[in-house]
Amino acid sequence: MEETCSRRAMMFFADQDRCSADILPPSEVRARIELAVLHFLKSLMATSPTISDLPLVSRSSGNSRRSQGLLTDISSLFLSHAVCTRSFMRPNAAKAFIRVWKVIEVCLQILAQGKRVTQRELFYMLLCDSPDYFSCQLQVNKTIQDVVALLRCSRYSLGIMASSRGVVVGRLKLQEPGKDPVDCSGCGSSGFGISGDLDLVDGLIMTTDARYILLVEKHAVFQRLAEDRIFNQIPSIIITAKGYPDIATRNPAGLAILCTFKYGSLGMGLEAYRYACNVKWLGLRGDDLPFIPEEALLPLKPRDFQVAKSLTSSKTIQDEFRQELEIMLQSGKRAEIEALYIHGYDFLSKYLANKIVKGGYI
Repeated sequence: MEETCSRRAMMFFADQDRCSADILPPSEVRARIELAVLHFLKSLMATSPTISDLPLVSRSSGNSRRSQGLLTDISSLFLSHAVCTRSFMRPNAAKAFIRVWKVIEVCLQILAQGKRVTQRELFYMLLCDSPDYFSCQLQVNKTIQDVVALLRCSRYSLGIMASSRGVVVGRLKLQEPGKDPVDCSGCGSSGFGISGDLDLVDGLIMTTDARYILLVEKHAVFQRLAEDRIFNQIPSIIITAKGYPDIATRNPAGLAILCTFKYGSLGMGLEAYRYACNVKWLGLRGDDLPFIPEEALLPLKPRDFQVAKSLTSSKTIQDEFRQELEIMLQSGKRAEIEALYIHGYDFLSKYLANKIVKGGYI
């Protein structure tokens, strides 16, 4: 008991080490950009001119920490204050250094125009403007995180928003100011599109009597649950981002997505903790395997083994998740939730509703 209290106290005080990305108005973002430029110019104009390195909050695993609610089991990942650099003087890092300034330049233009762009739109802008430095989306994504780590402000504050990928259906009414409300229970199996513009989402008037939010990995499973109107059986809202997060698949990659949603990830940089939420695992687990025919079990691929072993060694995930992974590794097989259709296409909704009523989630 004393050891548990001590461990929780350490995680509580670790929150004080958290380095975050501020949500700022355009004027403050421009001020931070101008300060970075002035620092750069000061180094160039010194008696012994130098091209100063860019100090970024490190996104390495060594700089990651885990926060823990003082009175709850909710936890999330965050980055501490250790710094790495982007240097023009190192040949293998010179392009990354220039990319940071290129992205800052475009963001400054976006903010001046009062616009917002998606990461994909930003990629094409940079590809056309600076093809020698940007050849793929991944380079843009990493550089955006570099800029966030340099200026310590959120992507949205830089004028960069998420693509509109998510859709919602169920017991939820949405209303933009001055417009008619949208009843998401009447949107059919295609659902209602969720905007990537956070200002627009924040301005929505939302009303609901739902008690649960179901997060579905696969769009096809989302459509099945919407068509079955599971929200009439269980008062719920169903959301999918067509790939994030997972209630639908019992495999290592699916669980990795769930853990990203639950704890955040280092790939989200300084914003990791902000988007973590205390989701539960509702989908297939070891005790559900009697529902699955042996013929429907799929062998784990080398990548599955790699992901599963990485997750089992993680200090972040809860013990119940680790036990499920160990069962999977021992069997060498995985099951997908679509295998339940062997019992009829309406079985999936009944299965999930039954698990929710019985509290069959971890």
